[in-house]
Amino acid sequence: MTDTLRPVETAVVEAPDSPQKLKRSIGVVGGTLLTISCVTPASTLFVVVPDLFGSLGTATALTIAIGSLLCIAVAFCYSELGTLIPSAGGEYAMVSTLAGRLAGWLVFVLSLLVVMVVPPVIAMGTADYLAPIVHLDPAMTGAGVMLLATLAGLLDLRANAWITGVFLVLEVVAAGVVAVLGFAHAERGPDSLVSMQVAGADGGTDTVTALLIVSGLAIALFVTQGFSTAVYLSEELENPRRNVARTVLATLGISAVIILVPVVAITLGASDLAELTGGDISSMVTAWSNTAVGTFVSLCVALAIVNAGIVMVIQNSRVLFASARDKAWPQPVNTVLAKLGRFGSPWVATLAVGVPGAALCFVNLDTLYGVTGVSVTGMYLLVAVAALLARRGAHKHGQAWRMPLWPAMPLLLIVVLVYILSQQETEYLLWTGGITGVATLYWALYLRPRRHTRWLVSIPTDEQAPL
Repeated sequence: MTDTLRPVETAVVEAPDSPQKLKRSIGVVGGTLLTISCVTPASTLFVVVPDLFGSLGTATALTIAIGSLLCIAVAFCYSELGTLIPSAGGEYAMVSTLAGRLAGWLVFVLSLLVVMVVPPVIAMGTADYLAPIVHLDPAMTGAGVMLLATLAGLLDLRANAWITGVFLVLEVVAAGVVAVLGFAHAERGPDSLVSMQVAGADGGTDTVTALLIVSGLAIALFVTQGFSTAVYLSEELENPRRNVARTVLATLGISAVIILVPVVAITLGASDLAELTGGDISSMVTAWSNTAVGTFVSLCVALAIVNAGIVMVIQNSRVLFASARDKAWPQPVNTVLAKLGRFGSPWVATLAVGVPGAALCFVNLDTLYGVTGVSVTGMYLLVAVAALLARRGAHKHGQAWRMPLWPAMPLLLIVVLVYILSQQETEYLLWTGGITGVATLYWALYLRPRRHTRWLVSIPTDEQAPL
């Protein structure tokens, strides 16, 4: 167990027999477009936020605002670690290098849970927003979106940056329309944002407690979670030691505004508490305007979901590709997952992410939400621990962007995240804990005995260039 907090000695050089490296093809603008698309603010607003309205009512905007503030500390951790350890492995490469191989393996498992579950969660919302034109089965439609995103993920990354950029404009327009209409039809004042009310099952009004807000923070953290994509793309960003931090912080700020402003507008503009708690944003938009505007917004959201699927498949395939390059699996599996296609994308890893994602569209949605919230919180916790260890030994003087208020920032984040985890439902904690338990057995029985040939976290040698 001493491997848990022992830095990985082999984490700064690339093995001579390692597979091809991903090619650099995007700058800050392209990386930001891809990263914001992974946050997918409009589809998050229309697919994830309605569930928060259902449990938190008028406290939804407050909960998302608190989650966004917490994410600033998380973004600082990602920015420092992502520039210190730029790798397509993202969180697991950073944590393995700074907190030890077992900690890195566990964060990889948590990130793998997130990257496998989040895309189908978003994709299943597509059918609801195509309803003005055609009625479709949510699970089948979500599976179709996942397969379409998988095909797009096989293309060149620069091409995908342009595709997702166009789609991103449409989803920002949709969010903007919702915000304008909500504010224009405000039924209550700004004080309602802290009124802490939700419609009860009996038709009355219930009070939203502080514990409910804390419990909801796990999903609120998930709402803006996609800013970590900049770290996954660090091997394909030009000058990553400069551009990763810029992309992470810019993405968090932009996405928080795109999501939070419409949430405030919806809270003020809903005709009554029951409508707000119901969370049917499309119906609200139609009531505030007309059917044509409602249909336009719905179609923009449907495109935003497809956009999110494309970017998430791109991001997630890079994680799986990096794990194979770092020899996390038996050699035949590593060889297959590390293959690059004619466009420079890891095509087998892309298929390995997209096809199971389509299958997950047929799993209970509440379970997917719960496991995702716990996994994201646990992943952030391990990243914060790594950030606390980022300025010791050889890493103390490494070339990296450095966060302000260290070590207070990661310490505070660790305390808050532990408390948030303690308030999650037992069922979701058991699901996530069971999966990580199995992963720990794999570590103990397969990876640890082969420590010299397996789980060799590497960083491409050309990343040692100065800032």
